Amino acid sequence: MSNNTRSNHIAFIGGGNMASAIIGGLLKQGLLPAQIQVIEPFEAQRLKLVSQFGIEVHAAPSDSLLIADMLVWAVKPQMFREAAMQTCSHCPKALHLSVAAGVRSDSIAHWLDSQSIVRAMPNTPALVGKGMTALYARNAVTPTQKQLVDSVIATTGAFLWLDDETQLDAVTALSGSGPAYVFYFIESMVEAGVQMGLSAAQAQQLAIGTFVGASELASTSSESPQILRERVTSKGGTTYAALNSMEQDGVKALFIRAMQAAKQRATALGTEFGMP
Repeated sequence: MSNNTRSNHIAFIGGGNMASAIIGGLLKQGLLPAQIQVIEPFEAQRLKLVSQFGIEVHAAPSDSLLIADMLVWAVKPQMFREAAMQTCSHCPKALHLSVAAGVRSDSIAHWLDSQSIVRAMPNTPALVGKGMTALYARNAVTPTQKQLVDSVIATTGAFLWLDDETQLDAVTALSGSGPAYVFYFIESMVEAGVQMGLSAAQAQQLAIGTFVGASELASTSSESPQILRERVTSKGGTTYAALNSMEQDGVKALFIRAMQAAKQRATALGTEFGMP
């Protein structure tokens, strides 16, 4: 984290899992608890945040937000408009970073009367510092503000800047929802392992270890996933039998169709919960 970031004050609108992941990362990187505040309407979650992080937490927005250099919008898409209406008068000069799925920056700009907006699509591995986040900035966002976003999101894992906001719907379908696909495959592998005579604990350890190892190999290898797959697949062998079965059942086509459905839903969210 840069020295400039250490002097910033960051406020979170919403204090759920994603906000907690970012807050935890910021504190580990040296930001002080006094530099963070959260607006969280639910008392149980407020008490949890104070206990876990020792930060300032409020039930509703107020002029305490005036000192914030950045507001991180970690609210559900259907709650964004109402939260923005309650908050906009308290943060006229802040940079706004939204992690709400689907809600377009045009809507956010309209509700907050601000052009200083960055949209982010993170995913849940951010909770363990292994997140993958895509970012899009409106034209009014300055290079210095983008650096602030970099330093905040870097505490949760890797990130990627996009030039086209519409690509965020595809990102939502691929990496935003992606961890659920991985968990789904792990579930299936565990179930198959149990059917083949392993214990549930054995099958789960083997399945998770396989995903961790294969992902690490893919991320460090100069070869494409296709080449890596082919290296494991001997003609007539066990892997070939499994992959051939998947091909015959159209698994790849069905998986691609499922991701298209996720993208369509992300686009629909932007329309459903956008302006006015």
